[in-house]
Amino acid sequence: MTEPPHEAVRELVEAAARVARTRCRGDNHTMAAAARARDGRIVTAVNAYHFTGGPCAELVLIGTAAAQGVYELDTIVAVGDRERGVVPPCGRCRQVLLDYFPSLRVVVEEGGEPRAVPVGDLLPATYVWADHQLDT
Repeated sequence: MTEPPHEAVRELVEAAARVARTRCRGDNHTMAAAARARDGRIVTAVNAYHFTGGPCAELVLIGTAAAQGVYELDTIVAVGDRERGVVPPCGRCRQVLLDYFPSLRVVVEEGGEPRAVPVGDLLPATYVWADHQLDT
């Protein structure tokens, strides 16, 4: 799969950055995520930090997208508050994103430039949950 046009990646980063600037306040919401649906819509969300764990912005975005009838995501990015820029997904999010959307592209920064990479590239020798389920 080829990388989306550079403008599309930048548009997604800016959407997440805008949410981080305007909606992330205090310690409870410190990360924003934006994802482009297969139909072109952009869905955004923020994390819900809690000392017991709490879901990351990418996981909140999955539920937000489903609540809006979006079940196929093409590209996702997370951006930190306080102008921290693009933040790669944590290990838990990488695994969940792979399980929900195996063809998803994730925006990371390399050399200060945002770039979309296949989610599977973020998890070498990955465990795919669906591959280990009993047939029903």
